[in-house]
Amino acid sequence: MTEILYRQYVGESDLPHIMALVQSELSEPYVIYTYRYFLHQWPQLSFLAIPAGSSEPIGVIVCKQSMHKHTSNRGYIAMLSVSKSWRKRGVASTLVRRSVEVMRRHGVDEVVLETEYDNAPALSLYESLGFIREKRLYRFYLNGKDAFRLVLAVPPSELDQDLPHYMKLSPTNTIFSYSVASDDDEVSYR
Repeated sequence: MTEILYRQYVGESDLPHIMALVQSELSEPYVIYTYRYFLHQWPQLSFLAIPAGSSEPIGVIVCKQSMHKHTSNRGYIAMLSVSKSWRKRGVASTLVRRSVEVMRRHGVDEVVLETEYDNAPALSLYESLGFIREKRLYRFYLNGKDAFRLVLAVPPSELDQDLPHYMKLSPTNTIFSYSVASDDDEVSYR
């Protein structure tokens, strides 16, 4: 088993790695400004997976969190990608769990995302993590494909119930280390 380190986005030096992973694995093209929009405003919600002893990331998740219609604190998974050779090892599920946990600490009520309607591995991953299909979005992607919007309701943890609101908003900048085991998740999810 290879150890994988999970760390938050640290700055522009991570950007070429993130862009390379996303561009090689996802069907939707993004310009550099799209990446910077997410990474500069919500750096604490983006994580990279890096094998121990390497400097090349093999997985990335890019997210945001903001108020939705002035009523709910909504998280959004914009991009999730893992190199083909590192799939089925739990990397994608760990990246999603890590980001959702940070969003939960920031008071998120729900997390949403879109994925291609026929991307069975992505749908399986997200549904195994508790996401449900909210609706089908016709011709959502530039390639003309439909998408499913998935949503995860995020209840506050029992530990957070007694904390003042301002204490729930502190970001974490810890490096997380996990051993890689065989898992059912696939990567290159949007």
